Amino acid sequence: MDLSSLLRPAAVRAVVNVASKKRLFQDLADIAAQAYGLDAAIIVDALQERESLGPTGVGHGVALPHARLHGLDHVVGVFMRLEKPLDFDAVDRQPVDLVFGLLAPKSSGVDHLKALALVSRTMRNEDTCKKLRSNTDPAALHGVLTTTQGLAA
Repeated sequence: MDLSSLLRPAAVRAVVNVASKKRLFQDLADIAAQAYGLDAAIIVDALQERESLGPTGVGHGVALPHARLHGLDHVVGVFMRLEKPLDFDAVDRQPVDLVFGLLAPKSSGVDHLKALALVSRTMRNEDTCKKLRSNTDPAALHGVLTTTQGLAA
């Protein structure tokens, strides 16, 4: 499994301003709906339900919201780079500006966990995050994510 199999170029965006976590989930869902043909309302509900179990802000300005959905046959990703960091109740209480959302089939146990581990390793890499923060072009952001993941291992 690699990020290029999880993340389509159409699922990567640089967003100027998101005012709330709820709005962020809506934007993530809208991007996923466009890129993968999924139902945005179902995605928002699933992300909010998962977030109610505990915040998915993992620290250092990174959030990894994720959810399981019926009707999905493989794990897919959505990436957003926020121009203005958002308070996300992250573990280190720092605002978030890099958001990698994962959506997995309801029945995917191991694949979902492998994807989450891969994304987590990638987003813990300081050089990768620095490159993501210095770029606003979606194609360049996709390239950074899909070509530098080996550095995170």
